[in-house]
Amino acid sequence: MRTRRGFCYPKVRNAACCCEEEDGVVKRKRYLFTSQQLHNRKRFKSSPETASGGTDFFDSLPDDLLLSILCKLSSTAASPSDFISVLMTCRRLNGLGLNSLVLSKASPKTFAIRPTNWSESAHRFLKQCADAGNIEACYTLGMIRFYCLHNRGSGASLMAKAAMTSHAPALYSLAVIQFNGSGGSKNDKDLRAGVALCARAAFLGHIDALRELGHCLQDGYGVRQNISEGRRFLVQANARELAAVLSTTPSALTTGSWLTWNPIPHHRHVLGSGCPLLSDFGCNVPAPEAHPASRFLTDWFSAKGGEPGSGLRLCSHTGCGRPETRRHEFRRCSVCGAVNYCSRACQALDWKLRHKAECAPVERWLDDDGEDNANVDVEEENINGGFQGNNNEGGVVAMVES
Repeated sequence: MRTRRGFCYPKVRNAACCCEEEDGVVKRKRYLFTSQQLHNRKRFKSSPETASGGTDFFDSLPDDLLLSILCKLSSTAASPSDFISVLMTCRRLNGLGLNSLVLSKASPKTFAIRPTNWSESAHRFLKQCADAGNIEACYTLGMIRFYCLHNRGSGASLMAKAAMTSHAPALYSLAVIQFNGSGGSKNDKDLRAGVALCARAAFLGHIDALRELGHCLQDGYGVRQNISEGRRFLVQANARELAAVLSTTPSALTTGSWLTWNPIPHHRHVLGSGCPLLSDFGCNVPAPEAHPASRFLTDWFSAKGGEPGSGLRLCSHTGCGRPETRRHEFRRCSVCGAVNYCSRACQALDWKLRHKAECAPVERWLDDDGEDNANVDVEEENINGGFQGNNNEGGVVAMVES
């Protein structure tokens, strides 16, 4: 075939068709490709190095090996983005990353979602981890549902599922619920059940549970009073807290800044944010890191202005985050009436951390509705057994029912 100027068109030959000229007539032939050739054409578009003679080693890796790698990654991830970025790499990693074996090994930091990023997809991911048997996910989702989403039954059942596998934070949280009757009325308190849960959590090494059990024994709260045994448990809690700090932050302790001294005993703890139980001895060591569930509760209610609901209050201990589920559920300080706590352990920690310098006795104090609570009866003599007032070194003031 010629152009108007007499030139011939070049012969065209491609992968699908070709042109041949016979006796001045151009004939177009179409080639039929096999399924293997079509597969190679698709592979050529997605991975040129494979079609050019290379080998795609990733596709040749077995799923078991990739699952082992993803399990290691999910168990050591420092944030949710570390794990999600891997899921977004390709379709194969996305499918294997949501395998139940991988989700069951995920660390608490993998699903440490911020309240500002909370969504249905985040809720669904936590539910998938919990259904896969991840105990930390069961506890975290249980705390969120119980305190934030007001789904008391589902939240308590998830925490109970974690507690049945000897999860110490879940056991302690259920003990606090039993002590306060959270999610129900005041008559729903079960002090003996709370003490039993605390004893189990303390046996597993939970420091706050051990401290709570010591106060219960000193005060005879839900258990027969045994002051000497209670004080022994409190000393053990202090020693375990020191050992935990020394083992987790050795670099911070070698600088010498952790050992400080203030000649005024009443102000020794204001040197910085450190371990509250050692402040009276002049030590300023880093405070233990709060659980992701507690941080979620704190940030969740902070975003709402610190008010969990009408007439409800938060635990005054920094890092706890637990709110009241009914009015006057938590007990408040009998001296100043300005703070309230969900447990004796939270009061003991907050007393030496900050409240010891702020507590000032008042003759009368009113609740949020202006009702006089000056003559309310003290439920227990003292949280620390024998210390009344805020001028004793190491003592803690009593709490009263609001």
